[in-house]
Amino acid sequence: MIITRTPFRISFFGGGTDFPAWYRENGGAVLSTSIDKFCYVSLRKLPPFFDYKHKIVFFSKQEAFNEFDEIEHPAVRETYRFLDVQDGLVMQHDGDLPSHSGLGSSSAFTVGLLHALYAYNGKMVTKKRLAMEAIHIEQNMISEAVGSQDQLASAFGGLNKIIFSAQDNIEVKPFLISTEKSSYLQSCLMLFFTGFARFAVEIERDKLLHLDKKKHELSLMHSIVDAATGILNGDLSGFLDFGALLHESWMLKKRLSSKVSTSVIDDIYVKAMNNGALGGKILGAGGGGFMLFFVRPEDRERLRNGLSPLLHVPFRFETLGSQVIYFTEE
Repeated sequence: MIITRTPFRISFFGGGTDFPAWYRENGGAVLSTSIDKFCYVSLRKLPPFFDYKHKIVFFSKQEAFNEFDEIEHPAVRETYRFLDVQDGLVMQHDGDLPSHSGLGSSSAFTVGLLHALYAYNGKMVTKKRLAMEAIHIEQNMISEAVGSQDQLASAFGGLNKIIFSAQDNIEVKPFLISTEKSSYLQSCLMLFFTGFARFAVEIERDKLLHLDKKKHELSLMHSIVDAATGILNGDLSGFLDFGALLHESWMLKKRLSSKVSTSVIDDIYVKAMNNGALGGKILGAGGGGFMLFFVRPEDRERLRNGLSPLLHVPFRFETLGSQVIYFTEE
């Protein structure tokens, strides 16, 4: 039996510039971190006593099948096809947080499943290979309207600046800051669940349809990544500007598509700003899921009370990326 643990991620800046349709022409960059909330994938050999070859269990659903084309779950179907899985397997998926919530859970699953299947076959592969193959599966085999940052963030782990070049090269640069800075940054960040999920693909497709009309916004969002890394490289006294950049980036993100925000999300954001937040954003494509806010440490309780009854989800940064946490030969 094999179990992989793959982290979810929080993307601070640059989301939208990680779409191939954008960065192959203009380049792009993202600043993101993995967090201590995880996707778990377990894999074991299916005994030969059943009238099906494979079984998958994910949250409250399950499927049993013999051929790849019978699989409804697109990531399982195409990942199994990509690695030409021959042995009968039982795969189970679980996660610390709900899916479709803006934390890169779909890509974390694809990375975790790839990692588990390679481990099952006795192969150790690099984090870069896991990420790039997950990108290929999601963008080319499933044909999903997804970017290229989530797979890298989940595979590598840690706080990273991810650079997408116009030559289609991708570089992951770990962003190293002192323990003092990291602790302070984490103390300024608060994560809240809006209470409703959304399907990112529909929102991202709408953004892609209007890329040519949003060059100004995306170029500014790209430039904010360098401004943010400059803040993190500076003194703690300047860290509050990180919140102002989040606010600026959120205003730009809302202009990418009318589907990014809703009246409910706008109301939550205004309430947060009135209760101590210096900036924030909806995570992921938009439309729902989790919202991140930047607040002075002394105002955390005020913001928590101000956004009640929204669920506050404490978190810490994570540094290890996708891992095999259990392995035993059957």
